[in-house]
Amino acid sequence: MRKTKKNIKQFPDTELIIQYKKSKNNKYIGILFERYGHLVYGVCLKYLKNIQESQDATSLIFEKVMVDLLRMDVKNFKSWLYMVSKNHCLMQLRKKKPAETENIAELEYKLEDNHNSEHVFIKESQLKNLEEAIKKLKDEQQQCIDLFYLKEKTYDEVADLTGYEKKTVKSYIQNGKRNLKIILTENHT
Repeated sequence: MRKTKKNIKQFPDTELIIQYKKSKNNKYIGILFERYGHLVYGVCLKYLKNIQESQDATSLIFEKVMVDLLRMDVKNFKSWLYMVSKNHCLMQLRKKKPAETENIAELEYKLEDNHNSEHVFIKESQLKNLEEAIKKLKDEQQQCIDLFYLKEKTYDEVADLTGYEKKTVKSYIQNGKRNLKIILTENHT
């Protein structure tokens, strides 16, 4: 049974939605929540600017998702979920007294002015996927990739910190990048 759960967690979003519609089993929504709950929370926090309200909104959004997915044909779950999250937050803001909130149009403009929120939502998801992919690399590649790209060390500094020769560091980084690309491509399909 444990093997089945692991395989289910690897299903693409569309397959999880199909299985949820067939079985109405909430475990499929649970997997989607694991994947995107933190992103929904981030959108809520940007709009609502309150931790407790954002946590509550995240729960309510996934309750709505459970109902809506049964009656809707969703092709791009991540983008659809972003719009559901954004609309939920805007509705919450409209319910508040006008004195408590800024003009909704101004708020929406501010949030989307410098950074398109949907773009940020997708980028956050990509970063999460990248973090997960890095964890799947061999320890040496993981260590060198982390030091070189994330901690912005030079080849020489990575060699000094790890004790590997400089050409070995370059090899680990090059092979790590190639393996990351493979892992991310497999996860995307």
